[in-house]
Amino acid sequence: MEYGMNVMLLSDTEVDFFIHTLIPYQFFGQEVYITSTHICTIIVMVTMVILALLARRHIMKAKEVPTGVQNVVETIVELLMKFVQSTMGKHHTKYFNYVGTLFMFIFLSNISGLFGLRPPTADYGVTFCMALITFTLIQYNNLRVNKFGAFTNLFKPLPFLFPINLIGEVAVPVSLSLRLFGNVMAGTVLLALFYGLLPLFVKLGVPSFFHAYFDLFSGAIQAYVFSMLTMVFVTDKLGD
Repeated sequence: MEYGMNVMLLSDTEVDFFIHTLIPYQFFGQEVYITSTHICTIIVMVTMVILALLARRHIMKAKEVPTGVQNVVETIVELLMKFVQSTMGKHHTKYFNYVGTLFMFIFLSNISGLFGLRPPTADYGVTFCMALITFTLIQYNNLRVNKFGAFTNLFKPLPFLFPINLIGEVAVPVSLSLRLFGNVMAGTVLLALFYGLLPLFVKLGVPSFFHAYFDLFSGAIQAYVFSMLTMVFVTDKLGD
């Protein structure tokens, strides 16, 4: 019984994978909070802005034969361009900025755990908002290209399939957000349990493997999947 109590106390004090409320404030008469998710998201966004400014500075002074940072920047842009073009075809130029920004934000958010942050993508509020932005883009293109057909297509191939088709459309942001959130949150919880419950000698050296998988490898895969599905759904509405 005493051992069980010690484990419970240990888990309460050392295992931490929760979102923390930091600064309360009043918003239209309701008390809301600045949370650890907001702070980590701002850090990721500021990092992206700084990297973008550094990249711009080196590109403005670009040499004919790229070296150093210029070479890295051009390689990243080319890889992202090929990634978007291979999926969206002739539509890739219009959506490259959005998909590229989306991929970089998700990737940097996912690997932020390597630097002691709680990944913003481990908060469903973040992943659901990103999925809603993608969903809005999908439906905007659906209405722009198909016009009234965006509604009549819900009754095809048979009218009684309307509820299923409607659920299929509405389920897009839910499935996108839950897939990303579930994978990142699982890694966050497992790493928190590892650091909080295992003896000190087990933690030495071994965490590098778990961080390499959950933060780096899995983080890159989830950024790829979210971006890929975004492009597939948008291209599907654009047609030929």
